[in-house]
Amino acid sequence: MVEPEERPSVAGQRLGAPESMGISTLEPGQRPPTMPPGRQVSIRVQMLDDTQEVFEVSQRASGKVLFDLVCAHLNLIEGDYFGLEYQDQRKMIVWLDLLKPILKQIRRPKNTILRFVVKFFPPDHTQLLEELTRYLFALQIKHDLACGRLTCNESSAALLVSHIVQSEIGDFDEVQCKQHLLNNKYIPEQDTLMDKIIEYHRKHVGQTPAESDYQLLEIARRLEMYGVRLYPAKDREGTKLSLAVAHSGVLVFQGHTKINAFNWSKVRKLSFKRKRFLIKLRPDLNQSNCQDTLEFMMGSRDCCKVFWKICVEYHAFFRLFEEPKPKPKPVLFTRGSSFRFSGRTQRQVIDYVKDSEFKKVPFERSPQHSESPSAGQVIVNGQKQSLNLGQSPDGRQPSPLTSPLLTDAGFVRTDDEDEVRRKRFPTDKAYFIAKELLTTERTYLKDLEVITVSFQKSVGKDEALPDSLRNLIFANFEPVYKFHETFLKDVEQRLAQWCVFQLNVFVILLLTANFQKHSEALLELERMCRSSRKLEGLCRDFELQKVCYLPLNIFFLRPLHRLMHYKQILERLCKHYPPTHDDFRDSRAALADVSEMVVQLHGTLIKMENFQKLLELKKDLTGIDNLALPGREFIRLGCLSKLSGKGLQQRMFFLVRAACFHKLVKYRGLTASNQFKVHGQLPLYGMTIRESEDEWGVPHSFTLFGQRQSVVVAASSASEMEKWVEDIKMAIELADKCNGPSAEILSSSFTDSKSPEESSADQESEDDLSASRTSLERQTPHRGNTTVHVCWHRNTSVSMVDFSVALENQLSGNLLRKFKNSNGWQKLWVVFTNFSLFFYKTHQDEYPLASLPLLGYSITIPSESENIHKDYVFKLHFKSHVYYFRSESEYTFERWMEVIRSATCSSSHIRSLSRKEPHVY
Repeated sequence: MVEPEERPSVAGQRLGAPESMGISTLEPGQRPPTMPPGRQVSIRVQMLDDTQEVFEVSQRASGKVLFDLVCAHLNLIEGDYFGLEYQDQRKMIVWLDLLKPILKQIRRPKNTILRFVVKFFPPDHTQLLEELTRYLFALQIKHDLACGRLTCNESSAALLVSHIVQSEIGDFDEVQCKQHLLNNKYIPEQDTLMDKIIEYHRKHVGQTPAESDYQLLEIARRLEMYGVRLYPAKDREGTKLSLAVAHSGVLVFQGHTKINAFNWSKVRKLSFKRKRFLIKLRPDLNQSNCQDTLEFMMGSRDCCKVFWKICVEYHAFFRLFEEPKPKPKPVLFTRGSSFRFSGRTQRQVIDYVKDSEFKKVPFERSPQHSESPSAGQVIVNGQKQSLNLGQSPDGRQPSPLTSPLLTDAGFVRTDDEDEVRRKRFPTDKAYFIAKELLTTERTYLKDLEVITVSFQKSVGKDEALPDSLRNLIFANFEPVYKFHETFLKDVEQRLAQWCVFQLNVFVILLLTANFQKHSEALLELERMCRSSRKLEGLCRDFELQKVCYLPLNIFFLRPLHRLMHYKQILERLCKHYPPTHDDFRDSRAALADVSEMVVQLHGTLIKMENFQKLLELKKDLTGIDNLALPGREFIRLGCLSKLSGKGLQQRMFFLVRAACFHKLVKYRGLTASNQFKVHGQLPLYGMTIRESEDEWGVPHSFTLFGQRQSVVVAASSASEMEKWVEDIKMAIELADKCNGPSAEILSSSFTDSKSPEESSADQESEDDLSASRTSLERQTPHRGNTTVHVCWHRNTSVSMVDFSVALENQLSGNLLRKFKNSNGWQKLWVVFTNFSLFFYKTHQDEYPLASLPLLGYSITIPSESENIHKDYVFKLHFKSHVYYFRSESEYTFERWMEVIRSATCSSSHIRSLSRKEPHVY
C-alpha cells in the first residue's frame, strides 16, 4: 500500500523500520481496519524527517485508516500523541478528522500534502515511554526551532542546537562541528551563536543520540512556547491577543508572552458562536466579582471552530481516563456540533504500553546522523542495531548523570532485563557515597563560578574595585576553580566506569594557602565597601542577580566548607569499608590529611562564619552602625511576641555578644525597603529571666527583668521558648563574668535625644515605622527571602549553632517531586543549602528556578492513606503546603532525610547531634 519513491532515504529506511503492520493506536492483537472497497487514491504524507511517503487508500476510507497506516509504517506504538495536518482550500492549517472520510475533508488529494506532526505535547517527556517517540518529538522541536515557532533566549537556543548536533554527528570535533553548522541552519540567528553552540557541544562528549534527544526535550519543555500553537484573537476591547491550548488548559498570549491561563479545573464550558470564542468559568467562591464568561473575537467562524476542536481534543486526551463514548443521534433535530475526540487518552496509552508484553522494535537513525562511535549502535549478526534508552553494549555504561530510577521509570522489562540492570547499576553503598561527591562537586564548581566568572564579569574593570583587592580575590580563587574543574571531570570519568574516586589530597594541600586568603579577601571587600559607596552598590546589585542565589559573602567561604564535606564523605567511606578492603587504606590516609587541614583552618572558619552572619544581618537591619566589627558574636535571631497594652505584638529579637557587652536587640517590623528597623536594646548584664505562663495566662511566655525595664515575651511553641531561654541564660552568664556593665553599645541612629534603653521602654507608636530613614536604610530593592525574613514570616528562630550545622549539611542531586494534588512526578536537580531547597531543571542551569525555605517545615514518611506506593519517598509539609520527594536509592533517601532534618529540627537536638566523638583510626 506504500508507493516507494526513488530517493536515497525514505521514512522506513530512515527509521530502520522493517516492513510490518505494527501496532499503532489499535488495541492489543488488532490490525489496522480493513480497507473499504472502492477506487484507490494516493495520499502524500510528509514525515518529521522531511521525507515524503505515498499511501494508497480507498476513496471511502476514513482518516483513521490513513493515520494507522502511517503509524504502522513507522512501527510507532505511541502514535496517539501525533496527528495529520494539512492546508485546506481556505489556506487554514487544520487537523485531519479521523472519523470522517478523507475525501470529504480533502477536495484535491493529488495537490495536498499531509504533514505527520506532534499534536499533543505532554508536560513531562518522561511520560513518553518509547525511544522512537522521543526521537520524533526531538525532530518536532528541531522543526519548531528552525521556523521560529519555538522562541527562547540565546543561551537556551545554543544549548538546544548543541544537543541536536551531538545527536547528528556525535562527539565534538571542532572542524567537523563548524562545517556541519555552516551546512545546516537550525535557528534563524545561528551565525551569531556559533561560538556558544560549539562551546556547549564540547561538553557533550560520550552522549548517545538517545541521551541527546532526552536532554533536548528536557530543555525544550521548560520553555514557555514549547508545544504552543498560536491562534490570533482579540478581546472585548479590541486588543490583539493569541489563544493557545496546552495540557493544563487554555492560554492567552500577547505576542510571545503568556498573560493568562485558564486551567481545565476552572473551565465549565468551551463554545463558539460565529466569530466569538467563549470560555465559561466555574464560579469562584473567593471572588464575588469574578467574570463568569470570557469572550474572544477570532478571524472567522472557521477559525473559531478549528480552535474549539483542538481544545476539545486536548481536554479529552489529558483529562479523561478513557475515550468518551459517542452520544446517541437525535431522532428529529440536531443542535450544535457532532464533533468528538477519537482515540485513546494519554492514560490509556501509558497503561497500554506498560501492560503490554510486545517486543520493542529497534530503529536506526540515518547514517548522516550517527557518524560517531558514541551513537549507541552495535553490530549484531552483521547488521546495525540501535540500543534502547538505558541499555548499552558491554564495555560502555550509561552516563552517571542520570540514575536508573530517574531515567528508566515507565519502561517494561523482563526478568532477564532486570537481572542485567542489577548487574549494570551497582547498589554498593560506596558507589552512592562516591556519587554524592560527584553531585555536590558539581554544585561546588557552580558556586566557584559565581566568584570567578559572574562576579568578575560584573565588576569588570570598574575603578571602584581596586587592583589590590581584585588580585586578592581572583588570583586566589582561579587556581582553586581550575583544580576542581579538572577534578570534577576525573570523578565523572571514574564513576562512569563504576570505580570509586581517589581524592587528590596533595593538590588540596598545596591550595591551603589560597583557602586562608579567601577569608582575607572577604574582610578586605567588606572594608572597601564601607569606604566606597560605589563598590557597595556594585556588590548589592550583583546580589540581586539570579546567579547569586545566596548572599555574596557565603560564596567566599565555600572552599572552607568544601573541606568539611570531603572529610564527611571520607568518614562514610572508611566506616563502610572493612579493614581488608583494597580502598580502605587509601581512604583512611586521605581522611587523615583532610582532617589535618580542617583542624588547621577550623579557627578561621568559625570566625569567618560568624563574621559572614553579622554581614548578612547588617543588610537586613537598619538602625545599628557597628554590628559587623571584631568582637561581635551572633547567638540567635528569631520572632517573639511582646506583651503590651494592645496585646501580643510580633517582634524580631537578635541576641548578640559584643566583647564583654551583651545586647538583646529588638526590632519592630519590616520597613518599606524590606529591612527591620531597630526599636530598642536590652542589656543582658544583671538581667534575670523567669517563665511567666501562669502569671500572664499567655502560653510559652517568659519575662526578662532588666536593670531599667522588664519585658514579657511569648514564643510560638514550647520548643521555641526552650531554645530562647537556654541561649539567653547562656548570654547572661557570659555577661555576668565580665567586669560589670560596659558603656559600649551598638551604635544606633535615633532621631531623638533618648538613650536606646529609654526609647525601648513601653513607648511604642506607629511613628517608629514612619520615621525618617537613616543612612543605613537602603533606598534600593532588598532581597526579601533571607533567613531573617523567613523567621519573621514562619514565626520561628535560628541560632549560630543551627547555621554551622546547616553549612556542614549540604547536599545536591536529582529528585522526583510531586505536589499533593498532582499525579505526575517531575524530575529536578535539587540543592540543599542555607536552610533552603533550590530547584533546577538540570545541574547545568546557571541559576535556580525556585526555592523552598525549610524553616518551620516538617519532614516525615508518607502514610499508607496518601497512596504514594513508591520507595524512598519523603514528605515535606508546613500548614497546608505538602510536597513529596522521591530519591533513587536507600542511601540517598537517608542522606536527604538527614540533611533536611538539620534544618527542620530544634537546635537543642542539633547540639546533641553535633557533639560526636572524634573518629578513631
